[in-house]
Amino acid sequence: MRSAPEHATARAGWAHLALPAGLVLTGAVSVQAGAGIASRLFAQVPPAAVTTLRLWAAALIMLAIGWRSTARAVADLYARRAFRDAAASASFGIALCVMNFAIYQAFERIPLGVAVTIEFLGPLAVAVAGARRLASLAWAALAAVGVLLLMQGSSGHLNLVGVACALVSAAGWAGYILLATATGQRFSGPSGLVIAMCVAAVLVTAPGVVAGAPRMFRPPVLAVGVAIGLLSSVIPYWLEFEALRRVPARVFGVWMSVQPAVAALIGLVMLGQRLSLAEWAGICCVVAASAGAARGALRALRWSACLPG
Repeated sequence: MRSAPEHATARAGWAHLALPAGLVLTGAVSVQAGAGIASRLFAQVPPAAVTTLRLWAAALIMLAIGWRSTARAVADLYARRAFRDAAASASFGIALCVMNFAIYQAFERIPLGVAVTIEFLGPLAVAVAGARRLASLAWAALAAVGVLLLMQGSSGHLNLVGVACALVSAAGWAGYILLATATGQRFSGPSGLVIAMCVAAVLVTAPGVVAGAPRMFRPPVLAVGVAIGLLSSVIPYWLEFEALRRVPARVFGVWMSVQPAVAALIGLVMLGQRLSLAEWAGICCVVAASAGAARGALRALRWSACLPG
């Protein structure tokens, strides 16, 4: 039986995990709801234009909220000639750009749940690559089984270009996880994220305007773009960025296995995409993997010196 101090330590550990886990889950629901709205907008403007609206809306909102800390961070980078810190934030922005641009191209060609499932291979790779315990590999393997079940249960022929775009987004998502951690260690507050979002918005502007002008500048489209920016970028990235400050990247990567399940449910509710038995089985697998990873995360936190061991 555990002693009273051991029980207190366990309770403190789970309390420490509750906040980042809640941040990740809330971010998952927000980003997939935004994806559902974006998929509907593709009937009016192409995915590249929607990506541009999303990233610029997010960048401007974040700048409006955190412009003072961001200005100080940029001035400090210049004063210290901190080129490595600047490169980390810029690389983070490139990963954001690749991830967002590619996944919207995939959404246009393959179902939402399938696209996010393939995209999840990125964080899954981060989880497997960083695993140091057999249990961590087992939970990652269970999440991988869920991915396979979701893909097997998808009806119809998958567009190969859509699959390729989802794989590119997976690579961007893996980079996002690793570079967000590096950026968070170099910048205080949200300034690193704001700089990265501005970089991503600038990079995607040219292809977005070429593809979507002038339709993308109509007031109703701009309003929807702002909503997508809030739901798909501002809210989830801010929450995930804060979660990555509190848990190791590999734990975060496994927790993100809820994304395919949330995407499949959003696709059902918002887009009428029905789920097969295999897809429901896949959802159960990724949810179970997330729960198991959360249970084992206390040891990971102790190993990474986040908690006293």
